[in-house]
Amino acid sequence: MIRFCSFKTTGLELMLAADDEALLLCDRVESAKTNLARLEKALGRSAEEGSNPVLDDAVALLERYFAGESVELSTPVRPIGTEFQRTVWSALRRVPRGQAASYGALARALGRPKAARAVGGAVGANPILLFIPCHRVLASNGALGGFSAGLDLKRRLLTLEGIRWKE
Repeated sequence: MIRFCSFKTTGLELMLAADDEALLLCDRVESAKTNLARLEKALGRSAEEGSNPVLDDAVALLERYFAGESVELSTPVRPIGTEFQRTVWSALRRVPRGQAASYGALARALGRPKAARAVGGAVGANPILLFIPCHRVLASNGALGGFSAGLDLKRRLLTLEGIRWKE
């Protein structure tokens, strides 16, 4: 069974979904409902509002994260996507808190140096915000680049983690 819940902090409301093993979704409520329906279809299971140990762990970590504690959002994740997307998302989880990577650097680390645009597409399709830290990806010149949840939130997350960028 997939369970989902919401998490609210100042100026942000997220929806999280998980089964008994891993976090499957963490997204802004505005887009999460559509993504939850896709998740249900992809897994052939329905989702119900509620809790489970994975969601409890994720929410507890988010509370500490937004309180300014230096925590890694280490809840197990299982994102639904293509093999390439999952490879990129796995690489993103290895970008430590307080550090940033560029699209090109990620592409090179994956052994596909000419795939920076494809990496950018995978980063933008990330279904598990924060836990797969796509906000830590900057353009090669240190500028913000994009962020599916909005640049204001990206600035807030980078500031929270002490990461500097160029405007």
